[in-house]
Amino acid sequence: MPHTLVSSRPVDAETVIERSRFLARVVTVHTESAALDVVAAVTAEFPDAGHHCWAFVVGADQEHRRQRASDDGEPGGTAGVPMLGVLTGRDLVDVVAVVSRWFGGVKLGAGGLVRAYSGAVSAALDRAEVGELARVDVLEMALSHADAGRVEGVLRVHGFAVDDVAYGSDVRLRVIGDGDRLDGVLASATSGSVVAERVGHRWVLGL
Repeated sequence: MPHTLVSSRPVDAETVIERSRFLARVVTVHTESAALDVVAAVTAEFPDAGHHCWAFVVGADQEHRRQRASDDGEPGGTAGVPMLGVLTGRDLVDVVAVVSRWFGGVKLGAGGLVRAYSGAVSAALDRAEVGELARVDVLEMALSHADAGRVEGVLRVHGFAVDDVAYGSDVRLRVIGDGDRLDGVLASATSGSVVAERVGHRWVLGL
């Protein structure tokens, strides 16, 4: 299963190698545009840095996953790709890493740069809380007004998250959780008169 950062707050870590300063920042993001916004914000925050190299992975579903990386002027393949390798090596998704570098006067060479940039990202991730994502079903059901409150309470007691409630001629309830387990709970609560329809899935932390 993929993993992601538990907190939405940025996590920074600084390393110094041969007088070059590397400041790594990792942040939770859910879209490519949000990842690029983080890169732009870091670049604006540290305009005196010589390079702002970055990498991101967005999307828990493998078939829709997006990942990109940039060396931002460093020799090709010495920064962004190694940074991306750290993210994918830890099976992380929905995260962007940006490493700003201030040159210290000593050239590190290609191998040294690879180790520096990948090490900077690893240092930031080591300071971050990471959790495993679980794939859960999104389900909808129609309930009578008379039964809706009671059934919703039963579902909550059994650990299902109620995502939305819509009132009309009946009550449409959307919940997230294990669909197979929900079928059993719902059958017991309604004597089999209500069946939930699977309408999609989500990735969530810690269910």
